Amino acid sequence: MIKHWKYSILLAVVFLLCIGFAQTLTTPLYFEVPKGWPKPVYDFKKNPLTEEGFQLGRHLFYDPILSKDSTISCASCHTQATGFTHVDHDLSHGIEGRIGKRNASALINLAWNSHFHWDGGVTNLEVQPLNPITHPAEMDEKLENVLTKLQRSPKYRQLFAKAFGDDKVTSQRLLKALAQFTVMLQSSNAKYDQVMRGETVFTEQEQHGYDLFKKHCAACHQEPLFTSSRFEYNGLPVDETLQDSGRIKISVQEADYLRFKVPTLRNIQFTKPYMHDGRFKTVNEVIKHYNGLKNDPKLPKSLAQPMHLSDKDRVDVEVFLNTLTDKTFLFNPRFQFPRE
Repeated sequence: MIKHWKYSILLAVVFLLCIGFAQTLTTPLYFEVPKGWPKPVYDFKKNPLTEEGFQLGRHLFYDPILSKDSTISCASCHTQATGFTHVDHDLSHGIEGRIGKRNASALINLAWNSHFHWDGGVTNLEVQPLNPITHPAEMDEKLENVLTKLQRSPKYRQLFAKAFGDDKVTSQRLLKALAQFTVMLQSSNAKYDQVMRGETVFTEQEQHGYDLFKKHCAACHQEPLFTSSRFEYNGLPVDETLQDSGRIKISVQEADYLRFKVPTLRNIQFTKPYMHDGRFKTVNEVIKHYNGLKNDPKLPKSLAQPMHLSDKDRVDVEVFLNTLTDKTFLFNPRFQFPRE
C-alpha cells in the first residue's frame, strides 16, 4: 500500500509539472530561405524563433516606451510602407526633435547581414537595438530604465511570460525578441523574384534596364539580395556640415575614409531619400550621380569606367529597379502595428 501511495504521489507531481510545462510551451516559427538564395548569416540556433517571441518583438518595435520620454519607437524611423525606413527626413530624428547624422537604413533581409549601420559598427543583430536606444540623438534612454518600465507593465510581463516561460524582463530577452521580429522582415516576392521563379516575364523596357543594371550596377548590388554588404566609396564628397567620414571611424583604416555600407536596392522605389545622408530625393538623381562620376582613384573598379547612359537608358534602369518593389512585404499584416 505504501508503495502504491508513493507511486500515486509521484504521478501527481509529474502531472502537475507537465501542466506547468505545457503552459510555457511556445510555437516554433519557421524561417524560409528562398530557393537559390545564399545561406543566412544569422545564427537561428542561438535564438530559436517562436511565434510568441516574434509577437513580443513586434510590440517592442512599435512601442515608444523604449525611448526616454516615450515619444520615439523603432517604427518612428522605420516605417513598413517605405521598406522600414522613413521618407520625411533626410536624417534620422529622435526625441525632442534631435537630429542625427545619417539617414535611417532600410530594414530588409537582415538575416543575411553580418554588419549593421552605414559604418558597420555593429556585427550582431541582437546587439543592434542598443545603439538607437542609448544614442542621445535618438531614444536617449538607459537600458536599465527600459527594463524597469517593461517590468512594471502588466502587458509586457504577460508577453515575456508567453515568450520565455516566466515574466522576468532581462536585457537578453528584450534584445532576442526584437531580433526575432526584425530577422523575419524578409522581402522576396517582388516582380523580379516572380520572373526569376518563372511565374512572369519582364517587359521589354524592364529587360533592357535589367541588362544595363547587370553591366553597371550588379558588382556592388549583387543579386538576389541586391547588396554586397561591403563598404565602398561611391564618389560622394563629404558633407561639409555633417563631416561624416564613414567606416574609418570603426576600422581606423585610412582606406575606409568615406566608405559606407552598400545598401540593398530592394523596395528602392519607396526607400527615399537615398545615400547615407539622404542627399538624393529621387532614384533618377542617384542614377545621374553614378552616370556622371569622374575619374577618381578611390573608386572601386566597378565604378571606374564611365557608364555613358542615355536619357532613355536611365529611365529603363529605374523601370527595372521598380520591379524590386515587393508589395506583399510592404503591406504584410504580420509586420504592421499590433492592434491586439
